[in-house]
Amino acid sequence: MREQYRLWVFFLIAFGFSWLFWFPQALISNGLLTLPDALTSFLQSPFNPAAFGPAVAAFTLSYLNHGKTGVKTLLRKFHLRFGKTWLLPIFLTHPAIAGASLLLAVVSGDSLPVFDAVSNPVFVAVAFVYIFFLGGPFQEEWGWRGYALERLQNRWNALMSSLMLGIVWGLWHTPLFLIPGTMQSQQPWWGFAILIVSGSILFTWIYNNTNQSILAAMLFHTMNNITFVIIPTLQTTFGGLYLLITSVVVAAAITLHANLQH
Repeated sequence: MREQYRLWVFFLIAFGFSWLFWFPQALISNGLLTLPDALTSFLQSPFNPAAFGPAVAAFTLSYLNHGKTGVKTLLRKFHLRFGKTWLLPIFLTHPAIAGASLLLAVVSGDSLPVFDAVSNPVFVAVAFVYIFFLGGPFQEEWGWRGYALERLQNRWNALMSSLMLGIVWGLWHTPLFLIPGTMQSQQPWWGFAILIVSGSILFTWIYNNTNQSILAAMLFHTMNNITFVIIPTLQTTFGGLYLLITSVVVAAAITLHANLQH
């Protein structure tokens, strides 16, 4: 199978697997579908395997195209073999963006929200582990960065690859906008699209500078998700708007500084 076709097949498997579970969940949540109680509970539980679509696609194609060697090559990307100074941007970039956005919101007249999560370090630690394994990072990054990004960059530069992957990544989340209670259902699609496309640029920057470490991407992804828990930027009136602006500015700065457009 030619490389360009493998990428299309990857996206088809990732979307197909995830949407197979998410769309029934969306229909159930909106009273448009009735299933047996056990199946309904499973689809609405944290153990719904929908988010594993990118990982399923990555490992399936790695095995079909290169056998056990392909799977081992993918697994070897789960490493910490990179300059440890990169742990600073991995762990601090998203809190810095959210913190700056919250500060701008407060300066603009918003009241400072209560930082409930920060007062409970045990909760934060448990939330970090939960998010890492079941909140997206471990489920998605084997595919988005570990499989798709590498193949996109074989044909296009880092910026174009990031933009294309960001658009696809955003579209993959579509069913979540139809499920009440998800983060996506509480914001406009266009706002989420801006965040995820600009975020895709930052993920490429991290991945390319950490010796293509999927673990680094997973940790970065975890910090992105947990930041919304520990820094309540979105609980303010202007926080969401400033978050969009700050994310785009940081992504643009990284693009220029790291020459991602070349």
